[in-house]
Amino acid sequence: MQKILVVDDDNDLCLLLCRFLTRNGYLVEGVGSGTVAIELLGKYEPDLILSDFRLGDMTGIELFVRIKEILPQIPVIFITGYSDVKEAVEIMKMGAYDYVTKPLFPDEILLTIKKALADELIESFSTATSNTRHTGIQTKNKAKIERHYITGNSIEFANIIKQIELVAPTNFSVIIYGESGSGKEEIARQIHQKSKRKDKPFVPIDCGALSKDLAGSELFGHEKGAFTGALSQKTGSLEIANGGTVFLDEIGNLSYDIQISLLRVVQERKIRRVGGIKDIDIDVRIIIASNEKLWEAARAGKFREDLYHRFNEFSIEVPALRERKKDIMIFAQHFLNLTNLELGKNVLGFTCEVDEALNNYVWYGNLRELKNVIKRATLLTDGDYIELKSLPFEIINFFKLQFESPVKNGVDYNLGNLKDNNIANIPPGNRLKTANMDAEYEVILDALKQSDFNKSRAARLLDIDRKTLYNKMRQFKEFNIE
Repeated sequence: MQKILVVDDDNDLCLLLCRFLTRNGYLVEGVGSGTVAIELLGKYEPDLILSDFRLGDMTGIELFVRIKEILPQIPVIFITGYSDVKEAVEIMKMGAYDYVTKPLFPDEILLTIKKALADELIESFSTATSNTRHTGIQTKNKAKIERHYITGNSIEFANIIKQIELVAPTNFSVIIYGESGSGKEEIARQIHQKSKRKDKPFVPIDCGALSKDLAGSELFGHEKGAFTGALSQKTGSLEIANGGTVFLDEIGNLSYDIQISLLRVVQERKIRRVGGIKDIDIDVRIIIASNEKLWEAARAGKFREDLYHRFNEFSIEVPALRERKKDIMIFAQHFLNLTNLELGKNVLGFTCEVDEALNNYVWYGNLRELKNVIKRATLLTDGDYIELKSLPFEIINFFKLQFESPVKNGVDYNLGNLKDNNIANIPPGNRLKTANMDAEYEVILDALKQSDFNKSRAARLLDIDRKTLYNKMRQFKEFNIE
């Protein structure tokens, strides 16, 4: 039975939540303060914590930092009022699983808890091995899948594991290069977990989501009254991670002035809050990630060269999923297992046709795209195995769309090749009609390629609505639209 710790200084609400969760099959313990919750963590070892954001003895941020020091992998859900939503979003950036707002709705709380227990770190890599390709893993009666990090079977990723093992025990700064969705954050998390800092916070920060005006406040914190809207003191992410690890994803998006402030952090291990007058000593390991080569960005004047050299103590390159084909079905099975838990289904695996289609596709979005495709396909599957019809048409027809021209009755009607064909070979009475249809096919196909097969974007490129695009595509069997 899964255990939940409820933390709320409102005794009536705490008791109500405990009773509700107990009736739904959980083993529940309720406490009225953050201090008692922290004391209980080591003894009770809950699977999830549900806590009010404002407690009498500490804030939600303070409680969350202490929780992560003791049980770094545990999912935490916060209960907030309307006025605390902004702070709740901030704490999610630090690694909290989710938040629910008052007034509370039982179904929403239960759904969020179930999803957290089944789906936490859904982008973590699978422990499955190649013998699970088509047999699947029975997950219907499993409480949850153990969360740990094991790679697939490719040589490329075996080399990355060696690099993680090598650099983790050191205090080196690390640059992780890789395409979007390739798992850079999980690699950074594994470096942290295998280091001497593993019992301290791991704080991931998406630099691409930080606005230029607020990036300094997010990273370094601010004092009350430092700028308009600074109604209270804020602890920055670097200070929150003190003793642990900060992961700066897509660091190339930081503005030049923030890069200067960050250089001081790396050199002197000190920060100063926005509007502050004193330095704060910090001890953090910084791991950064980028989908572009920072040396090239530095040469182009978009990234400080001195900051690059400070970070470039060790680098890891994550290969794209299309470059490690042996791993595709291992990750696909992992995402299937997790989706089964989330949706309460028991889909066992994939047909051979699906296996072939997934391996032929190039995965522009890497693991993130694969995860979304598997979740959608699992939702659409009623039987034991995911079939070809449950996959998006661009995956089913990828090879055909990339490499084949429309050929009918032995004649290539691709507009670009019409001049090379004998006009006499075109069936009588159909020459103009066929040419018009082939022209439409080529224009639609070109728009789909430009939009990475996103139908909405393709429709906008063609200056038509999505429904009209679907109707046009149904005229061509090559698009396989039912």
